[in-house]
Amino acid sequence: MSASLDTEFETTLNTEQFAAVRFGEPCPRRGMTASPLLVIAGAGTGKTRTLTHRLAYLVGQGVDPRRILVMTFSRRAADELCRRARHILA
Repeated sequence: MSASLDTEFETTLNTEQFAAVRFGEPCPRRGMTASPLLVIAGAGTGKTRTLTHRLAYLVGQGVDPRRILVMTFSRRAADELCRRARHILA
């Protein structure tokens, strides 16, 4: 991961969010080698921010976006997650 992305993550995420973003070991061809990550938290706690940063982290590590599953409640929310992740990576 680039130093600028690392700095972005450290300045915009709290300790628990940062740990969730960096969870597991990335493997570019097979995705993550660790167990899947489940984020459960109340409203307004930063779940969307954490998931978008995690998505950007995985793609930044070379994981094929087609091998990443992020589940959300609507297509609109999924589109928003992707838009935010692209913004982080830009």
